[in-house]
Amino acid sequence: MESLQVYLIGSRYCETDQLSEIAWQRFGSAPTGWLRVHAICDFVHQHIKFGYQNASRTRTALGAYNNEGQGVCRDYAHRAIALCRCLNIPARYCTGFLGDVGTQPPFAPGDFAAWFEAYLGDRWYTFDARNNTPRIGRVLIARGRDACDVALSAAFGPITLEAFKVWTDEVAAA
Repeated sequence: MESLQVYLIGSRYCETDQLSEIAWQRFGSAPTGWLRVHAICDFVHQHIKFGYQNASRTRTALGAYNNEGQGVCRDYAHRAIALCRCLNIPARYCTGFLGDVGTQPPFAPGDFAAWFEAYLGDRWYTFDARNNTPRIGRVLIARGRDACDVALSAAFGPITLEAFKVWTDEVAAA
């Protein structure tokens, strides 16, 4: 089993040193375990306005907390991860695809997404502060400390994404 230590310390996008006092003031008296992580997700979900136009490759958890209040799924994940780590809850960044399986019509298009996992006692549990509701059909691509470890793409020089399409189909259990 990998060491949990790396998921307790700060990283490029998750400044635990600058968010620790805030985390303990806001969540230090909350119930521990799953309920504490859920409280963090509720808080993050309520304090970031989602919008693709709000994407920023340099926004950190602290930036999203202090003055921006906007972002995309990776910003929700980074902020929640940083707050968890501040409270001694190991948390890791997940990136992948989130389709429409299990959602109600009208179906939103599937999309690349970021969420996180928190280690609670005996195993990793999935949390998603952006959607803040249980979802099925996640297609995990990679896990790491933050988006720096597991970026969806890396390019050097100017590029233009012209299109991408990913789809998922629900398969009946055998």
